Amino acid sequence: MSIKSDRWIRQMAEEHGMIEPFEPDLVRRNSAGERVISYGVSSYGYDVRCADQFKIFTNINSATVDPKNFDEQSFVDVQADHCVIPPNSFALASTVEYFRIPRSVLTICLGKSTYARCGIIVNVTPLEPEWEGHVTLEFSNTTNLPARIYANEGVAQMLFLESDEICETSYKDRGGKYMHQRGVTLPQA
Repeated sequence: MSIKSDRWIRQMAEEHGMIEPFEPDLVRRNSAGERVISYGVSSYGYDVRCADQFKIFTNINSATVDPKNFDEQSFVDVQADHCVIPPNSFALASTVEYFRIPRSVLTICLGKSTYARCGIIVNVTPLEPEWEGHVTLEFSNTTNLPARIYANEGVAQMLFLESDEICETSYKDRGGKYMHQRGVTLPQA
């Protein structure tokens, strides 16, 4: 298994639609020239952005968090250019980018150090071979202060690991429950 470089990522995105929309360079400034948290191709990964729709966890209904019976009322929906996560809480968002993972590739999502240095942790998650969709991201605010994340700026990095052999059974073959997800997708039993 080998980690894939910027050249491979560009080729897979441009020739096979692996990432859409795709930014072939690392973007550090927006169209107005203002600094942004970087996104796009890096040396050995791709820095994704989160969309502007957030689900912020709230416990106003005193619900129990249960992955087999998740109560959608546990979230407040927000559409904005940023999201403020309450202390010791979390929020969900999805990537701007839509992914089509090749059958020989395992992709791992890691948090960006800019957010980690502020106590905001992005859940580490795999994108399995032949999985397709927007990635639902979970941001945990580990601090006792409100924390902000920005839409349409870099929030996490995807690393692409290619195997020297094709997997016997892919996510698509299994009919995975999160296949083709669009936007924020809540837990499904």
